[in-house]
Amino acid sequence: MPNYNYVISPEVIRGDIFTVNVSGTPVGVYSGMTQILTAGPGGTSLLTGLTIPILVTENVSDMGYYSPFDGAVTQLDVVNNFIFSSTTSSPYVYRVYNTSDDFKKFLEFATYTVDWGDGSPVNNFNQLAPASIIHQYPTVVSAYTITLTQTNPWGTNIIKKEITTPYRNVSIPNPNGTAFFISNNGSWSATPVSYDFIFSGDAENNVADQVSSTFLTVPFTVSGTSASRIQELAQYGPQKFVVGAPVIIQNQLFGVVNNISPLFTGYTIQGVDYYDFKDGTTRYFVQSSGLTQNELTAQFYYKDPALQKSVGDAEVVTNFYIERGKNSAYEQIQRLGEVDSLGDLINYGYGFFKVETK
Repeated sequence: MPNYNYVISPEVIRGDIFTVNVSGTPVGVYSGMTQILTAGPGGTSLLTGLTIPILVTENVSDMGYYSPFDGAVTQLDVVNNFIFSSTTSSPYVYRVYNTSDDFKKFLEFATYTVDWGDGSPVNNFNQLAPASIIHQYPTVVSAYTITLTQTNPWGTNIIKKEITTPYRNVSIPNPNGTAFFISNNGSWSATPVSYDFIFSGDAENNVADQVSSTFLTVPFTVSGTSASRIQELAQYGPQKFVVGAPVIIQNQLFGVVNNISPLFTGYTIQGVDYYDFKDGTTRYFVQSSGLTQNELTAQFYYKDPALQKSVGDAEVVTNFYIERGKNSAYEQIQRLGEVDSLGDLINYGYGFFKVETK
């Protein structure tokens, strides 16, 4: 938890102003902080109702090591692995699932055996999950090691996991976990503040649970000034801006020019209407109904240790060079014979000749 130290100047505290008589005239003056902190009844502080607004602009992406993913979780070891389960009604019976990844093509040649660790015969176990195999252990309190052995043409893989009998369902008194904060001093020191790490708002990651129920059925207009974005709709060809011609980016409609007149140019980009006036100003208009389900997307985030102390996913930046080969001292003069016009001189060999414009 970070610590924040705030320096409060007496000039910004209204309760720090005291009235004194100067030559018979009441004048408001600032007192020292020691006076306002001890001038109350019984030496208590007069500094009450102090509120410090803190604006937090970071999100999970800014924290540096959270990345979105599709929600599909896989096990760490996919070549050879298994899970086991049991119940309190049959505490000596264990069920094992072979969770080796059947998408690995070389596993088609693998065979599996299970050693239960209690001296009983080894079982062949070539079925993958959700199929399972069941074993009955002796009715004694003991610990065993289950071993899954995979044999393939390239070698043998072994994984072991420990279990205890009888199986016990350990109850967790506080499965959600609660954080407490107790102030060291002050009027709230006798009132601890608690917060559950997981509550209904956290556990239910549904868009419908996050939106406001007070949105408007009739949209209202949000407007303001902005920089011009008309260049984002520029197209190739002799006419850069064509009225009604849609601009498609990544197979989706990005924007369109709606009107071009001597007074203004109107266009729409991602649902926002822009108007560029001839005096150089730009106004935007957009319809809003508040925070609705159409404006939110539920997405999973996971903690990526490889991106700690980073501000985002790794990016690779490369420079592109055009290799024109080795040139002789007279090559530029010789190549002038292949140029017929000024346009050819400018475009020849992707800038082979250096042309200065004055």
